[in-house]
Amino acid sequence: MRKMKNWQKILVMVPTLFLLFSCNRITNDSRSDSVLHVIRVTGMDIEDNEVDFLQSDVAVFNPETLTTTVAADAAKVTFTVASLDPAPWLGTSQYYDILVTHYVVTYSRSDGKNQEGIDVPYSFDGSLSARVPVDGQTEISFVVVRAVSKLEPPLINLATGRGEGELKTTARIEFYGQDTVGNKVKATGYLTIFFADYITKDEEASPEGGN
Repeated sequence: MRKMKNWQKILVMVPTLFLLFSCNRITNDSRSDSVLHVIRVTGMDIEDNEVDFLQSDVAVFNPETLTTTVAADAAKVTFTVASLDPAPWLGTSQYYDILVTHYVVTYSRSDGKNQEGIDVPYSFDGSLSARVPVDGQTEISFVVVRAVSKLEPPLINLATGRGEGELKTTARIEFYGQDTVGNKVKATGYLTIFFADYITKDEEASPEGGN
């Protein structure tokens, strides 16, 4: 009877272990054996220095042509991939690598005013194609503010003087991809963005003195 009870315990444990190892609990419902991590997201300040935030100029004045233009803003993300099991029995291989395929950017404000197209720019998604090796790091650049967003409220209000002098938002960037076996993965990063109609050194030196 004792041997029979032991076998019954084993039969109960096997399905339980299968469920534990078939789902990556760290990354939602992913079945991947790999975990994608965002180490850092950086932007540029108005002097073109790489920093842990972004100063986004909503309108750029060209003193040579005396015109004002808008441009998209890029950010840089650093990824790493780790094995869900810190010491896999058979070791890691290229099958643990992750291909990041697309991302979604959503903006928010700390004051709770988050209506898109009025309080914050519209969210958007973009495509990527970056392979992140297991136990390695990969840096890629991506658009975090679209040029068209600067032609719509609330950003266009800053350029025309109809909005507050500076708008602070937090960009939530959700990165999506899959391992080389096809299991989906996801990771999230954040970047503080300051929107304003900044005056650059070139604009200060121009006869017009800016916009």
